[in-house]
Amino acid sequence: MKNNTVISKDLANKKLHVTRQFNAPVEKVWKAWTDSDILDKWWAPKPWKAETKTMDLRAGGLWLYCMMGPNGEQSWSRVDFRSVDPEHSFATSCTFCDEEGNINADFGVMHWLVEFGATETGTKVDVTLTFDKEADMTRIIEMGFEGGFTMGLGNLDELLEAELV
Repeated sequence: MKNNTVISKDLANKKLHVTRQFNAPVEKVWKAWTDSDILDKWWAPKPWKAETKTMDLRAGGLWLYCMMGPNGEQSWSRVDFRSVDPEHSFATSCTFCDEEGNINADFGVMHWLVEFGATETGTKVDVTLTFDKEADMTRIIEMGFEGGFTMGLGNLDELLEAELV
Protein backbone atom coordinates (compact mmCIF):
# COMPACT_ATOMS: atom_id res chain seq x y z
CA MET A 1 0.00 0.00 0.00
CA LYS A 2 2.92 2.34 -0.52
CA ASN A 3 2.59 5.85 -1.93
CA ASN A 4 -1.17 5.87 -1.70
CA THR A 5 -1.48 9.42 -0.47
CA VAL A 6 -4.22 11.29 -2.30
CA ILE A 7 -4.28 15.07 -1.95
CA SER A 8 -7.03 17.23 -3.42
CA LYS A 9 -7.10 21.02 -3.42
CA ASP A 10 -10.22 23.17 -3.32
CA LEU A 11 -8.90 26.71 -3.51
CA ALA A 12 -12.36 28.28 -3.75
CA ASN A 13 -13.32 26.78 -0.37
CA LYS A 14 -9.80 27.14 1.11
CA LYS A 15 -9.57 23.40 1.73
CA LEU A 16 -7.02 20.61 1.32
CA HIS A 17 -8.06 16.99 1.70
CA VAL A 18 -5.55 14.19 2.26
CA THR A 19 -6.42 10.49 2.30
CA ARG A 20 -4.02 7.71 3.18
CA GLN A 21 -4.50 3.99 3.81
CA PHE A 22 -2.31 2.08 6.27
CA ASN A 23 -1.81 -1.67 6.71
CA ALA A 24 -2.34 -1.53 10.46
CA PRO A 25 -5.31 -1.51 12.82
CA VAL A 26 -6.89 1.76 13.91
CA GLU A 27 -5.46 1.47 17.44
CA LYS A 28 -1.89 1.48 16.13
CA VAL A 29 -2.44 4.26 13.60
CA TRP A 30 -4.21 6.38 16.23
CA LYS A 31 -1.33 5.84 18.65
CA ALA A 32 1.18 6.85 15.96
CA TRP A 33 -0.68 10.14 15.46
CA THR A 34 -1.21 10.90 19.15
CA ASP A 35 1.83 9.60 21.07
CA SER A 36 4.58 12.24 20.87
CA ASP A 37 7.40 9.69 21.07
CA ILE A 38 6.06 7.95 17.95
CA LEU A 39 5.07 11.20 16.19
CA ASP A 40 8.63 12.46 16.52
CA LYS A 41 9.81 9.40 14.55
CA TRP A 42 7.69 10.05 11.45
CA TRP A 43 6.16 13.53 11.35
CA ALA A 44 9.00 15.39 9.60
CA PRO A 45 10.10 14.68 6.03
CA LYS A 46 13.64 13.27 5.98
CA PRO A 47 16.30 14.56 6.57
CA TRP A 48 14.31 16.81 8.93
CA LYS A 49 13.32 15.55 12.40
CA ALA A 50 10.43 16.44 14.67
CA GLU A 51 10.99 17.01 18.36
CA THR A 52 8.11 17.49 20.78
CA LYS A 53 8.53 20.00 23.57
CA THR A 54 5.12 19.31 25.12
CA MET A 55 1.94 17.42 24.25
CA ASP A 56 -1.39 17.35 26.06
CA LEU A 57 -3.88 15.35 23.98
CA ARG A 58 -7.28 16.63 25.08
CA ALA A 59 -9.72 19.34 24.05
CA GLY A 60 -8.00 22.54 25.16
CA GLY A 61 -4.60 20.80 25.15
CA LEU A 62 -1.51 21.72 23.17
CA TRP A 63 1.21 20.03 21.11
CA LEU A 64 4.30 22.22 20.78
CA TYR A 65 7.00 20.83 18.52
CA CYS A 66 9.95 21.78 16.36
CA MET A 67 10.95 20.53 12.94
CA MET A 68 14.73 20.54 12.82
CA GLY A 69 16.68 20.60 9.60
CA PRO A 70 20.00 18.92 8.89
CA ASN A 71 21.82 22.26 9.06
CA GLY A 72 20.34 23.39 12.37
CA GLU A 73 17.22 25.01 10.91
CA GLN A 74 14.26 25.18 13.29
CA SER A 75 10.59 25.61 12.49
CA TRP A 76 8.28 25.65 15.53
CA SER A 77 4.58 24.81 15.42
CA ARG A 78 1.78 25.04 17.93
CA VAL A 79 -1.16 22.65 17.64
CA ASP A 80 -4.18 23.48 19.80
CA PHE A 81 -6.56 20.53 20.21
CA ARG A 82 -10.20 21.61 19.80
CA SER A 83 -11.71 18.13 20.12
CA VAL A 84 -10.50 14.56 20.66
CA ASP A 85 -12.59 11.43 20.07
CA PRO A 86 -10.15 8.57 20.79
CA GLU A 87 -9.49 6.25 17.85
CA HIS A 88 -12.02 8.17 15.72
CA SER A 89 -10.93 11.78 15.21
CA PHE A 90 -9.34 14.93 16.50
CA ALA A 91 -9.60 18.55 15.43
CA THR A 92 -6.87 21.15 15.84
CA SER A 93 -5.80 24.65 14.99
CA CYS A 94 -2.16 24.75 13.92
CA THR A 95 0.06 27.81 13.70
CA PHE A 96 3.73 28.58 13.33
CA CYS A 97 5.23 29.95 16.53
CA ASP A 98 8.40 30.43 18.53
CA GLU A 99 9.83 27.85 20.95
CA GLU A 100 7.62 29.19 23.75
CA GLY A 101 4.44 28.73 21.68
CA ASN A 102 3.94 32.43 20.89
CA ILE A 103 2.09 32.55 17.58
CA ASN A 104 3.80 34.02 14.51
CA ALA A 105 1.14 36.38 13.16
CA ASP A 106 2.82 36.41 9.72
CA PHE A 107 1.25 33.02 9.02
CA GLY A 108 -2.39 32.04 9.03
CA VAL A 109 -4.06 29.29 11.02
CA MET A 110 -4.49 25.79 9.59
CA HIS A 111 -7.60 24.02 10.88
CA TRP A 112 -7.10 20.25 10.85
CA LEU A 113 -9.72 17.52 11.13
CA VAL A 114 -8.10 14.06 11.23
CA GLU A 115 -10.47 11.09 11.00
CA PHE A 116 -9.61 7.39 11.39
CA GLY A 117 -11.68 4.53 9.98
CA ALA A 118 -11.21 0.77 9.85
CA THR A 119 -10.94 -0.87 6.44
CA GLU A 120 -10.72 -4.54 5.39
CA THR A 121 -6.91 -4.29 5.37
CA GLY A 122 -6.19 -1.71 8.05
CA THR A 123 -6.98 1.96 8.52
CA LYS A 124 -7.99 4.88 6.34
CA VAL A 125 -6.99 8.33 7.57
CA ASP A 126 -8.83 11.36 6.19
CA VAL A 127 -7.27 14.75 6.86
CA THR A 128 -9.16 17.92 6.02
CA LEU A 129 -7.28 21.20 6.32
CA THR A 130 -9.16 24.46 6.03
CA PHE A 131 -7.79 27.98 5.99
CA ASP A 132 -9.22 31.37 6.86
CA LYS A 133 -7.71 32.96 3.74
CA GLU A 134 -6.93 31.61 0.27
CA ALA A 135 -3.49 33.27 0.50
CA ASP A 136 -2.69 31.20 3.62
CA MET A 137 -3.51 27.98 1.79
CA THR A 138 -1.47 29.01 -1.24
CA ARG A 139 1.51 29.85 0.96
CA ILE A 140 1.46 26.45 2.70
CA ILE A 141 1.31 24.70 -0.69
CA GLU A 142 4.21 26.83 -1.97
CA MET A 143 6.20 25.92 1.16
CA GLY A 144 6.04 22.27 0.06
CA PHE A 145 3.20 20.91 2.20
CA GLU A 146 2.17 18.22 -0.29
CA GLY A 147 5.60 16.69 -0.75
CA GLY A 148 6.59 17.06 2.90
CA PHE A 149 3.39 15.59 4.32
CA THR A 150 3.46 12.72 1.81
CA MET A 151 7.05 11.94 2.87
CA GLY A 152 6.05 12.03 6.54
CA LEU A 153 3.17 9.63 5.90
CA GLY A 154 5.65 7.36 4.10
CA ASN A 155 7.81 7.44 7.23
CA LEU A 156 4.76 6.29 9.19
CA ASP A 157 4.24 3.42 6.73
CA GLU A 158 7.81 2.30 7.42
CA LEU A 159 7.31 2.41 11.21
CA LEU A 160 4.07 0.44 10.98
CA GLU A 161 5.60 -2.15 8.65
CA ALA A 162 8.57 -2.58 11.01
CA GLU A 163 6.00 -2.95 13.83
CA LEU A 164 7.65 -0.14 15.80
CA VAL A 165 4.27 1.23 16.87
